[in-house]
Amino acid sequence: MSDSLERLYQAVIVAKDLDPSVSRTAKLFQRGPDKMAKKLAEEAIEVVIDAVNGKTEAVVRESADLLYNLTVLWASAGVRPEDVWHEMERREHLLGIAEKLPKSPVKVPPSRLTRRPIVALEGRGMRKRH
Repeated sequence: MSDSLERLYQAVIVAKDLDPSVSRTAKLFQRGPDKMAKKLAEEAIEVVIDAVNGKTEAVVRESADLLYNLTVLWASAGVRPEDVWHEMERREHLLGIAEKLPKSPVKVPPSRLTRRPIVALEGRGMRKRH
């Protein structure tokens, strides 16, 4: 996966200086970070709507669009894919690969500094408990 995103990132870097009349990427760069952020948000919403409606194939297509627009925004912001991979690795060491860091600082007990096992959930119908 990271190889695919790295190739996409490199293609975005090359395309950003192309003619905006023939390159969607160049057009996004011409319009600036505000337009890039808006496109990213639109794609994220489309993924969510399709997921809620159970449209798996549409989720796949829209997710690819989402990753494209995220990569364009990264390039505009000077963020490289490896910067994101390093942050993910750092978080994995703190809380495990399947956890999101909380917004406020968290005190991690020494016993949690070792890696947590990756656990796969079986079944597609599992729901988040509140």
